Amino acid sequence: MSQKLLKEEFISNLNGTTLLEISIGLTLAPLCVLTRGLLLVLYFLHHGRPLSSKSVHFFLDFTVLVVPPVFCCTVLAPVLPWVILSIMAFCVGLVYHIYCRRITYVKGPLQQILSDFLSAELEPEYVPSITVFRVYVNVLTSISILAVDFPQYPRRYAKTETYGTGVMDFGVGSFVFGNAVVCPEVRMKSGAAQSKLYLARQFFAVWPLLLLGFGRLMSVKAVEYHEHVSEYGTHWNFFFTLAIVRMAASLLLTLFPVRKAWIVAIALAVVYECFLTFTPLKMFILHGSDGRGSRAGFLNANREGVFSAIGYLAIYMASVQVGLYVLKKRGCVREWVGVVHSLLWAVLILFLFLCAIQTYIETVSRRMANLSFCVWVVAHGLSLFSLFLAADLVLVFAKLLVDGATVPCSWNFAQPSVTNKKRDLEPRDGPALPRSVCMVSAVNKNQLLYFLLANVLTGLVNVMVDTIHSNAIFAMFVLHGYMLTNCLVMYILQAKNIILKWW
Repeated sequence: MSQKLLKEEFISNLNGTTLLEISIGLTLAPLCVLTRGLLLVLYFLHHGRPLSSKSVHFFLDFTVLVVPPVFCCTVLAPVLPWVILSIMAFCVGLVYHIYCRRITYVKGPLQQILSDFLSAELEPEYVPSITVFRVYVNVLTSISILAVDFPQYPRRYAKTETYGTGVMDFGVGSFVFGNAVVCPEVRMKSGAAQSKLYLARQFFAVWPLLLLGFGRLMSVKAVEYHEHVSEYGTHWNFFFTLAIVRMAASLLLTLFPVRKAWIVAIALAVVYECFLTFTPLKMFILHGSDGRGSRAGFLNANREGVFSAIGYLAIYMASVQVGLYVLKKRGCVREWVGVVHSLLWAVLILFLFLCAIQTYIETVSRRMANLSFCVWVVAHGLSLFSLFLAADLVLVFAKLLVDGATVPCSWNFAQPSVTNKKRDLEPRDGPALPRSVCMVSAVNKNQLLYFLLANVLTGLVNVMVDTIHSNAIFAMFVLHGYMLTNCLVMYILQAKNIILKWW
């Protein structure tokens, strides 16, 4: 059997993992972000100044934010819950140490500290957790698209064939979720998205995605790269899905009020599920027009990509509603604690719906992007965002205890003097850490370029390396070198203030 066929077989006919395992794994990324932030606060606590070395900062970011996910989705996957518990215990220890060595509220009781913490005013125009969510989805996706070709990556994490929940299935859905939360319609004033000129501008804005889609199509066919045809079809790929969803969403949001996006989302998902259930559409998507998997003609050849775009559009519209809620202007910590509480209630309700849908209608299918897939992606997307939000609030609490400490891509106090009222020591002046010195902001500034670079490097590695017969040491060397290259390129572009966005 040729190397191409071996690799195609290696990533085919998989059934995914449990919702519980994915839910447990979701806590890893927020814990990594929390650990990095607490270490920076601890550094300030002991040195009286922020960490100013860019090279050391990059090393810290890569070691804490990237290395753990690489190990946890490969060689440490069998002990993932224990790894998460260890990191959680480490974070608790760091918070306790910072609390005991605090330089503000030295003699203040915990009740007073918590009261002031809940009343603290935060930057109202900036929600760092959204940026962190979108960047981490990109980073985790880039890890998975190469790691899946190594035997150390558990097969249950890979994309499922027809039914089931794999980590990579959630990855593609969360990509759509993250894009929608900050889409132009969410950030614009009410009614501004109704103009025809705006719609034309949004249609034009997707040309990079279409260009990348055609570029990937031609390069894959030219080098006879291994493909999982039942994923999107013969010619379709995820770049085309992103472009179609973006254009369709812009059209819908000119026809319907943006604040009613959730109604459109429910209507799309339910009507699509009805077509899957009561018409031959499901059989066509799974088996083609002849019932034998025919790929003759454009629609037959790309049926998974074409019809699953409807489900992704429903996810996008639901996520627009999430973005409207999250980006609503709020001031104090207490309000954001309320947001976390509301989001977790929404997660619970969605999971109850998911259980009912999987029991009485149909189980999750990324291949069709059916109703249960849409509910699952939104539920886990809200879960992950809530965890990032909670982690950032813990960092706010740590910075309240160590006045002057800074953490990139984390909330700052709107009124720095809020902590000065209870100070028992004089403020320590030190060099301010530039907000841009952060791997998260580096990837955020060039997210599409990062995703493109990850895809190109993944292709090069697969062409040059026999991944499916690699041992663990070699696999870890390749994966870390690949991620180091991705992150270092973004970091260099950030250091030179280069943003490669020309549309």
